[in-house]
Amino acid sequence: MAKPIILNAAELPERTQAELASLFTMLDLPKAPDEAAAFLAQHGASIRGVALRKTKIDAAFLDALPALEIIASYSAGLDNLDVKSAQARGIRIENASHVLAEDVANTAMGLALALTRDIVQADAYVRSGKWPVQGAMPLGRSISRMKVGIVGLGMIGAAIAKRLKAFGSQVAYYGPNRKSVDLPYYDDVTRLAADSDMLILTCPLTPQTHHLVNAAVIDALGPQGFLINIARGPVVDEEALIAALDEQRIAGAALDVFEHEPDVPQALIDNPRVVLTPHIGSATEETRTGMADNVVDMLASHFGIASPRSAPVQTQEIVRTAAAA
Repeated sequence: MAKPIILNAAELPERTQAELASLFTMLDLPKAPDEAAAFLAQHGASIRGVALRKTKIDAAFLDALPALEIIASYSAGLDNLDVKSAQARGIRIENASHVLAEDVANTAMGLALALTRDIVQADAYVRSGKWPVQGAMPLGRSISRMKVGIVGLGMIGAAIAKRLKAFGSQVAYYGPNRKSVDLPYYDDVTRLAADSDMLILTCPLTPQTHHLVNAAVIDALGPQGFLINIARGPVVDEEALIAALDEQRIAGAALDVFEHEPDVPQALIDNPRVVLTPHIGSATEETRTGMADNVVDMLASHFGIASPRSAPVQTQEIVRTAAAA
């Protein structure tokens, strides 16, 4: 029996590529746009699955794959995929939210503590030799006594909420839908910001969430408020954030993602009240391995092929995942 034909539109670890090659007939998508278009015109009709990472897949791309049944994304974010067009075609979409939620939540908490306790500047203070000369640094803020608003209570947001509650924070959330959770719900992000000491962003990037956190939301958060972004850079109006920081209209920000990454505005780099990390939310050996394994497992499960891993994999349909934010 012929193996299902899968389009490799992702840069994946060698072990993952080898596993995919053992289970499927793999076709590598050329990187050059003109070559990719010609490739899809020639092979698109036979492709039944896609292994996806950063490749942009729009409606025209999907039109070239009339037999496509499933897209398995290495990432949690699906902003490079036209989700509505895929759903309209009945294409199954799987992502890695359930794999990376715990480590991304850990990153969010690390950023929140680094920001509120000024850990980055404190480290530099000790190393510079200023401590014996200038004495103690200014006092930080206690996250245990904060009201924290989570923007997007999907798997990652829920994992963050669990950690915040353990710290003693008062947690509320904003999203398009109320969840069956024992947390206050806001249907307006500006009102959530006004009632919070800190906002943590975990929502997906969609047309509706692009610049969701704008000048009005930042001003509602106020001069004592903190912003943490581990979602996608364009969820925040970066220019509005920079202006608020420059004018002392926000206490500080911790950013793992940026509007035009990997390019980061110099104004953010120069500001000591901003903690910056290079999109490392899920960047642990364990989670990145799990994300790669998930691509293989989802494709194998869809086509009824035994996975290289013995334990059954829990699937997460895009309808539930997208709604989670």
